[in-house]
Amino acid sequence: MRAVAVGRADAEVWTEIAWLAVAAAADEPVLRDLIADARLMDAPPPWIVSALLSRRLAAGNPAGAAALQALFLETLEEATGPMRLVEDDLLTVVRRDPACRSPLHALLDLKGLHALQAHRIAHHLWQRRRFDIAHRLASLTSAALGVDIHPAVPIGRGVMLDHATGIVIGETAVVEDGVSMLHGVTLGGTGKERGDRHPKVRRGVLLGAGAKVLGNIEIGACAKIAAGSVVLEAVPAGCTAAGVPARIIGCVDVPEPALEMDQRI
Repeated sequence: MRAVAVGRADAEVWTEIAWLAVAAAADEPVLRDLIADARLMDAPPPWIVSALLSRRLAAGNPAGAAALQALFLETLEEATGPMRLVEDDLLTVVRRDPACRSPLHALLDLKGLHALQAHRIAHHLWQRRRFDIAHRLASLTSAALGVDIHPAVPIGRGVMLDHATGIVIGETAVVEDGVSMLHGVTLGGTGKERGDRHPKVRRGVLLGAGAKVLGNIEIGACAKIAAGSVVLEAVPAGCTAAGVPARIIGCVDVPEPALEMDQRI
């Protein structure tokens, strides 16, 4: 299966996925059942996403997968549902992640994308006050994918969770459009206080691997947080912070570090 550049309208990516799936099924017999089961060649996008995601989270439990798929499909097919955000996530990964070979690769295999899709659905349910099922979905995602995001957290468009293992995002955090974060990132609190207690990450921020951002502080637009840093104070827009505890070490050298994915400082 060869990689194909994606830069076209969103609707066209699903056509591309369909013909890539045909090629993958022909080349790799072990993938045929998965591709057929998810109906990658002929189903509407909400059906495809719900089928793949439910099987990933159900961990080999067919009955559980069927129940999850029905819930996911119901949510994704709502007129105000998160499906357009899911499509944005898919295109973002293809454009931003150099390890992503194609939209089919992202859709089948990249767990950061899967975790974010699951969160989109959980957050949609949370907004409709379906708190118990939203919490359950977040728990299943944490167990299956190693990503723990509270369902109350609003996450903007064009966000990428790269590798994603060990990401933890607390209840009152905010993640705006265009953010990139790598594995091991924590957006957490500083104790057992209640209320608004988690970070607010503004648009275009790059959060390096293992970065810990703690407390109700703001990471300004297009800032960069170096890998392994512990951030306890606000970071102004366009600045780079590094260290334990982190300090401002200069200005970023590109307009949107989240798009460049360059963790060097």
